[in-house]
Amino acid sequence: MNLLDQLQKDIVSAMKARDEARLSALRMVKSALQKAHVDAAKPMDDAADQQVLKSLMKQRTDAAEMFRKGGREDMAQKEEAERRIIESYLPAAASEEDVEAAINAAVAETGATSAKQMGAVMKAAQAKLAGKTVDGKALSEKVKARLS
Repeated sequence: MNLLDQLQKDIVSAMKARDEARLSALRMVKSALQKAHVDAAKPMDDAADQQVLKSLMKQRTDAAEMFRKGGREDMAQKEEAERRIIESYLPAAASEEDVEAAINAAVAETGATSAKQMGAVMKAAQAKLAGKTVDGKALSEKVKARLS
């Protein structure tokens, strides 16, 4: 079952359960995916769908942070709840051990010794973590710390 079909099924169940918050978040995700499918010149695969979901998650994280800075804890919690719903449609997150192993392998593979080679290490590490959800910012900080 593809992602849009799964979303539609979950929207129906959220309607039946009268879960307004979940229903709103699912409709937003479905709308974003449909827009991406229409805007794409060629058919989108699962990886492209996951990229749209990751983008939506990042938007929710950034919005929650901004709401907190503005003193709107209620809105920040709403954004985080939406983020958790979106996250449930992504593959499992990479564990700390997975991330460390990927960084170590990437450094060994590229022979990087300085921060100037960070781009090559990041590319290799992300390739090793393909299929898992990874926070790019956290990965970047770990690679930078390792190369410093």
